[in-house]
Amino acid sequence: MTTSAPIADGAEASESVTEADPLRVASWPNAVTGLRIAMVPVLVGAFFIDGQAGLWLGFAVFAAASLSDFLDGWLARKLDQHSLLGRILDPIADKLLVTAALVMLAWDERAPVIAVVAILAREFLISGLREALAGTVALPVQALAKWKTAAQMGAIALLLFAPAAAPLLPAAVGEGLATAGEGLLWLAVVLTWGSAIGYVRTAVRGLRTARAREEE
Repeated sequence: MTTSAPIADGAEASESVTEADPLRVASWPNAVTGLRIAMVPVLVGAFFIDGQAGLWLGFAVFAAASLSDFLDGWLARKLDQHSLLGRILDPIADKLLVTAALVMLAWDERAPVIAVVAILAREFLISGLREALAGTVALPVQALAKWKTAAQMGAIALLLFAPAAAPLLPAAVGEGLATAGEGLLWLAVVLTWGSAIGYVRTAVRGLRTARAREEE
């Protein structure tokens, strides 16, 4: 993820790489993001491994991938390596990770199907809305959207961890963790659609403003 001010006329070519080179791959943040994408099939594969090994592998991969999301952002700020490629890949990596985890948890009957469908339907809705309004109305990330992401990640982590750790914990504790994960997932559904309503309102206001300017 690499960005800096554009090179002025007459500047030396040896100056720092700028967004004129937006698809530059050779940066640590982009490498971490790419690694997160590569973890997705490993996470899916873990569900097909019998026994505790598969359960622990699934949790470990998801936890590592989640931490890498913070790591690539930290590296981008620390190394001042922001780029268009990074801004494209980062949300794609996040959506692939969350979608794969939710679908597999529903398939394995560890997550409510209705909750998973509700979350994924919202993601398709907002992605389509952003695509339709590209270049017309900006939809900046809302604070509520960040909370829904945190709730989703926490719920998935608990739903993956609970069965893996169950043999090491009292039965009541293991069941409590699974219940907490399911409850957090339903909270994520509420936050997910709450943020969706906010985006739709922003889009409607933006379209009205754009139409008013055209009529002036």
